[in-house]
Amino acid sequence: MKALTWHGKDDIRCESVPDPVIENDRDVVIKVTACAICGSDLHLMGGFMPGMEHGDILGHETMGEVMEVGRGAAGKLKVGDRIVVPFTISCGECRQCKWGNWSCCETTNPNGKLQAESYGYPLAGLYGFSHVTGGFSGGQAEYMRVPYADVNPIIIPNGLADEQVLFLSDIFPTAYMAAENCNIQPGDTVAIWGCGPIGILAIKCCLMLGAGRVISIDTVPERLALAREAGAETIDFGDDAVQETLMQMTGGQGPDSVIEAVGMESHGADTIAQKVSSAVMAATVSLERPFAINQAILACRPGGTISMPGVYAGPVAPFALGVLMNKGLTLKTGQTHMKRYMQPLLERIQAGEIDPSFIISHRATSLEEGPALYETFRDKKDACTKVIFKPHG
Repeated sequence: MKALTWHGKDDIRCESVPDPVIENDRDVVIKVTACAICGSDLHLMGGFMPGMEHGDILGHETMGEVMEVGRGAAGKLKVGDRIVVPFTISCGECRQCKWGNWSCCETTNPNGKLQAESYGYPLAGLYGFSHVTGGFSGGQAEYMRVPYADVNPIIIPNGLADEQVLFLSDIFPTAYMAAENCNIQPGDTVAIWGCGPIGILAIKCCLMLGAGRVISIDTVPERLALAREAGAETIDFGDDAVQETLMQMTGGQGPDSVIEAVGMESHGADTIAQKVSSAVMAATVSLERPFAINQAILACRPGGTISMPGVYAGPVAPFALGVLMNKGLTLKTGQTHMKRYMQPLLERIQAGEIDPSFIISHRATSLEEGPALYETFRDKKDACTKVIFKPHG
């Protein structure tokens, strides 16, 4: 089969690889009908995530048709079912899964001991996201093995197009959890750093949960336009001093909560020093950059909440811990507990409350276009906001 594979920093290829097979009774194999490039895939492309190996199959936003079913998954799934596969892999049996902390599953990462060396504990396995998180083959491929299929995927009913439901695999639940973590009260003001796919969907989720205003911060014109279309006011951090502008827009009150949806590759733009250091770090080394989270901590009103869905892999410095502590802020973060959100959000899509496909800008019917589209997405060219593939046309 064809698949998109990692071969080092900035080296993504479309290659022929072996077809997946059932390896465990709880597996299914799917024919991938739709998959997408996620912003966190760009962290892999940029060489930020340790534990990648040449030939690793990328991708963790995937759905498809069930082609083969292991005996242990036969009670839930059958050949022909359309399913969306969450990016996290949970067992459903450990204490964390029973507590509803699905992304903290204690058993599904076969390299959990390695991960615990950095994080203290093993966490849930992830698709296509390094051998630190299990080395599971991802879904930017024509076919995909889905382990623990009796627990994780959801069946999609007839009448919904792939594009409407594909993002239940990651970014829609991630955006919703980010908004939920803000503890939004009716009429609250929420500021969001980053108008990528999660930041855009977070606008919709904040408004669903009762926010009175959402203010989104970015510098890419097409993304700022999409944020306004989604219902947000916007700040271009390339033109405006973010802190001063936020204070002016809120009458000196500041946002009640903030969402940092940028992560480890943020760029500083408030001062000349930040601009220079961002450019140097981006061009010379793969280091995690804390500009967005520090700016968000500064902007949030005292006693407010910082929600951080933006991805980081390890230690980050300098981090504004003293500001966080002295302002009495609450920081909420974590990989998304997918099983909490997938079915309720599917029901919102069915009810017509939201159609997440509005964020798609680029569609491809061949994985051969993948390497070039990775570059387009990374470089924010051609008004690119979200790329999806339909590997079988």
